[in-house]
Amino acid sequence: MHRAFSPVAGIVLFTILGLVLLPFLALVGIALSGSLEAWPHLLANVLPRSLFQTFTLLFLVAFGTSLIGAGTAWLTSVFEFPLRRLFSWALVLPLAVPTYIAAYTQLEFFDFSGPVQSFVRDLGGYSSFRDYWFPDLRSFWGAALVFSLVLYPYVYMTTCLTFSRQGASALDACRTLGAKPSRMFWQVGLPMARPALAAGVAIALMETLNDIGAVEILGVRTLTYAVFETWLNRDDLVGAVQLAIVLLIIIAFLVWSERKARGARNYSATSRERPTARLNLNGTRKWLAVIACASPILLGLGIPIYVLGTYTFRRLGEGLNAAVLHSAFNSVLVATISAVVATAIAYGVIQYARLSRNKRVATTGRIASLGYAVPGTVLAIGLLIPLASFDNWFDAAVRSMFGVSSGLLLSGSIGILIYAYVLRFLAISYGTVESGFGRVSPHIDLVARSLGRTPSQVAKQIHTPIMKNVLAAAFLLVFVDSMKELSATLLLRPFNFETLSTYIYDRASQSALEDASFAALIIVLIGLVPVYLISRAPQK
Repeated sequence: MHRAFSPVAGIVLFTILGLVLLPFLALVGIALSGSLEAWPHLLANVLPRSLFQTFTLLFLVAFGTSLIGAGTAWLTSVFEFPLRRLFSWALVLPLAVPTYIAAYTQLEFFDFSGPVQSFVRDLGGYSSFRDYWFPDLRSFWGAALVFSLVLYPYVYMTTCLTFSRQGASALDACRTLGAKPSRMFWQVGLPMARPALAAGVAIALMETLNDIGAVEILGVRTLTYAVFETWLNRDDLVGAVQLAIVLLIIIAFLVWSERKARGARNYSATSRERPTARLNLNGTRKWLAVIACASPILLGLGIPIYVLGTYTFRRLGEGLNAAVLHSAFNSVLVATISAVVATAIAYGVIQYARLSRNKRVATTGRIASLGYAVPGTVLAIGLLIPLASFDNWFDAAVRSMFGVSSGLLLSGSIGILIYAYVLRFLAISYGTVESGFGRVSPHIDLVARSLGRTPSQVAKQIHTPIMKNVLAAAFLLVFVDSMKELSATLLLRPFNFETLSTYIYDRASQSALEDASFAALIIVLIGLVPVYLISRAPQK
């Protein structure tokens, strides 16, 4: 192995790794240094209920996302029916809706005063809720439905490739042998897509664990919300950290499951695979397929846009809200800086690993990208404690030497938000850039080096022009996720610093979603841009 960069690059790399591991080390340190006095209360009143509600919600979301995601992927990949090409990319669009916005808008739409129940009362001549029964979204089933409607695209995207390309030969063989579509699905398609299905479900479950806004309004107290509540409402930091350790164990299991599934995904793929010839659906079946594919889009994306658009239209005459504009500016500022930093780190680490041919560097980069699996609430605790301690130490040192206060340089500024966003979403930029480099042949590097180009010149003159679209995609994905992030923002934002997500949360918590409708619509519309570009990339 030859050395492609100076030792300074290695120092920078491992400094990045240290900054990534800082919150995890802080959590372990706090958990071990604290007493166990809170555990009798946690074991008796908090942990059993939180674990039960967490695992129940995870089970229901896993079932819902699998049913919707794998079902629609099978329909659009194997069958031909009206609007199939439209559905093949539009089914990804609900991913643009944050879970907390989905929960607020679904409640507004299906609540007692919403259009659905109003229509039911008008149709049946009912005057009050006691005269009829209507399912309540504030329940396990309602929460699972809301999460499934916006998270199923993770399963759809991972299983669609398996159904449409990787399993083409096997499915064609089944047809030759006269197998019915239902038998093809249960005996060939589903077993073949099981690793991809598990990977998509694992990502959806990690997103579910990260949420605190939707579960709060829907009345489900997950372990993530218990961490949030124990720290802020009960002022028990050690108890919150110890609960967070339990949550990290659950997350580690999900990450291990996803990695194992990803490692087993290659068994059904060959280099000669081609798209399978689709079966034509006729009569009632084709319209049932249209309904099955249209329903998740209408419920997951259509209802939020309808509710937010209606409220926004009502407020057009009032002019733009200065608070919304200020929150939007803050969101764009922090998200832009975070996206630039995360993309630059991912590009630098992967570039260093590629040109130095150092597998340890590549492994270090993958470890650094594990922050995406950690809920924002847990990440916030792990960051705030060590950074606040540093701020206090530095302030004391400045006071003793100069007699002035330095203030909260890190924990009281947007720097801690940027730090959290970069750690949380580095995996997105890393995965995108790594995938882009995978399509750049290593022979290009060898040819350039044989012509006398240094590693820095190869990176600047060859890789960067080739990778500019990939880098733009990585930036855009991190930017949008940073705009939507709520959990970490609630806990780490400086005083009097509002982002669009916290503005929406504050208004919706006061049952004033209409006041935040324009802010929520901005987040959804911005989120649609990268989701649309991703969904249109693999035209089938």
